[in-house]
Amino acid sequence: MVVAASAVVAVASAAGTMTALGEDAADDRRAAHHDAPRTGPSAAGSAGSPLPSPSATAATPSGSPSPSASPTPSATRKPRAAAPARLYHHPESQVLDWVRDHPDDPRRAVVESRIASRPAAVWFADYAPGTLTSRVRAVTSGAAAQGRVPVLVAYAIPDRDCGGASEGGAPDLDAYAGWIDRFAAGLGSRETIVILEPDSIAQTGCLSADRRDARLAALARAGRVLRAANPKARVYYDAGHSHWNSPAHQAALLRQAGAASAAGIFSNVSNFRRTADEIVYDRQVLDLLGGPPGLGAVIDTSRNGNGAPADSEWCDPDGRTIGRAPTLDTGEPRIDGYLWVKLPGESDGCKGAAGEFSPSYAYELASSS
Repeated sequence: MVVAASAVVAVASAAGTMTALGEDAADDRRAAHHDAPRTGPSAAGSAGSPLPSPSATAATPSGSPSPSASPTPSATRKPRAAAPARLYHHPESQVLDWVRDHPDDPRRAVVESRIASRPAAVWFADYAPGTLTSRVRAVTSGAAAQGRVPVLVAYAIPDRDCGGASEGGAPDLDAYAGWIDRFAAGLGSRETIVILEPDSIAQTGCLSADRRDARLAALARAGRVLRAANPKARVYYDAGHSHWNSPAHQAALLRQAGAASAAGIFSNVSNFRRTADEIVYDRQVLDLLGGPPGLGAVIDTSRNGNGAPADSEWCDPDGRTIGRAPTLDTGEPRIDGYLWVKLPGESDGCKGAAGEFSPSYAYELASSS
């Protein structure tokens, strides 16, 4: 992958964490109490959402007037706001496998409490259309059983990563269209977040003009197919990050890819840019993108607690730490969520093979301050 890119990792698993360090530690202290993962196929973590959500609990009155009270506004309390949606913690990942298999490792407690216990994205990165629908459905049905919101990453665009460490994907755009159809068939009918093809828009500089236009058209079709299959699916498009393309350039590409008709954009996937910088950048991109006022952004905070290194190194740089805990309750206008899209501890390709879990790297991320 080129230096500007996000160092996306081609994996198909999920992880999660209990607390965050670095610039965002205060936010994690507020979110430190969470449900313990349940055993079985639908274990879940916790998060919240300020947005109206189809899966959120319906508003219920917190009180009722006394039989002797007169029917005045002061006699009845206002109904409480709908309970916030909560993110789904998938029970299968490399970090969870490592935690289970290494009960006596001295790093285990830190890795388990600060990474393995948090909800993170589930990646679908291999081109295996024959099993794709059932694998997507296993995640969405597990989340539905708990009333939680899963985060799925669709990562199979042809020419993925411009031939870098995460190369691969579908053999061509026709095959990709079929892959997306099968992905969409597993989405179910509940609220779901789809991170559509990290790096696919920001990293189009390696493509000829014709191939770039064809890719953006394929992404526009993908968004339509996903939303048609599940109207409650919140599809987010690639905005790169705050130190990559200019907001105007990125917004123009996003518009061509149909992002103005989706839920919005995502940024910082697999990178280290500070949350505050991403908030400013994402709002600039959204303003330039246009579209309905409800468009928002989600930010990958999985490894940005200390920000990016001074030399902008993207491949497993030293001195990084986990960032804000995953949540859909950011308190920031137009910022729909802080998500752990990149799975902390899984290598960018320097401290291990791309996508390979490194316990030493995970421990470094979880224990740095």
